[in-house]
Amino acid sequence: MSVRIVDSADVSDEAVIGDGTSVWHLAQVREHAVLGTSCVVGRGAYIGEGVIMGDNCKVQNYALVYEPARLADGVFIGPAVTLTNDHFPRAVNPDGTLKSAADWEPVGVTIEQGASVGARAVCVAPVTIGAWATVAAGAVVTKDVPAHALVAGVPARRIGWVGRAGEPLVAVADNDPAYREGVTRWRCPVTSTVFEELENTIREVSI
Repeated sequence: MSVRIVDSADVSDEAVIGDGTSVWHLAQVREHAVLGTSCVVGRGAYIGEGVIMGDNCKVQNYALVYEPARLADGVFIGPAVTLTNDHFPRAVNPDGTLKSAADWEPVGVTIEQGASVGARAVCVAPVTIGAWATVAAGAVVTKDVPAHALVAGVPARRIGWVGRAGEPLVAVADNDPAYREGVTRWRCPVTSTVFEELENTIREVSI
């Protein structure tokens, strides 16, 4: 494998680009960003200074990943998603002077393994998107998202659970071998994996 960077992309010489990664037209990758192996950065996407991405990540067209975001392996960032980095944004200081880098401390969005953020969603830092969670298109995330949660809306709220395949989990019926009275269980319609709900999260269980 080899790195593929098209001529119109702007990739800093100080960025680290993993083997097999592609950076497409008009994308920008800033200084000290670290991209893992086999990643895809789509047309017009922005990867901020010092952003860290794991292996097999996809950042779709015109997404904005501002520093100091951290993306684990297998993260999907949909078209025109924004990961912010300033909890109290201002262009100027209270005295009217233009803010410089020294006048604010960036805060980041952390996205754990396999999670997906749908098109035009906004994640307002600092938040963490749990492993294998899905943020629906157009959502505005202002609080941490549990692993495997499906969240939607403004502000985003949990509306279900998803498995590693990304499809919503289905409640286990009372005639299912995985059914346990008094316990809420879910099954992935793709992989048949069974999950058990515990307060504000779920876990895989063996049947």
